[in-house]
Amino acid sequence: MTPQTELVVIVVYVPHTDAEAVRAALAEAGAGAIGDYRGCSWSTSGQGRFTPVEGANPTIGGIGVEETVPEDRIEVIAARSDARRILEAMIAAHPYEEPAHHVIPVLSAAELP
Repeated sequence: MTPQTELVVIVVYVPHTDAEAVRAALAEAGAGAIGDYRGCSWSTSGQGRFTPVEGANPTIGGIGVEETVPEDRIEVIAARSDARRILEAMIAAHPYEEPAHHVIPVLSAAELP
């Protein structure tokens, strides 16, 4: 990526048991390219909580039952122009029916006061 490339940070929450597969899918799709390094990511561990409601097809748990799952928060940087393709690869590798994720725009140093 060149310094002029618009960047985003992609954040996803994934069960700890599936984190390596999701990290690999993100890297394979091109996320985490920083200079001469590839597959760069940052992770923290925590607990995800959710309650599936009627109409859900939960991977873990059952309808109306609150779940607490050991999860990793994975963050990667990506070119904005590649973000949709990278998100699609992440979603395909993710075990959840509706993976929690978000995309954050990155400001360059030149954009700061």
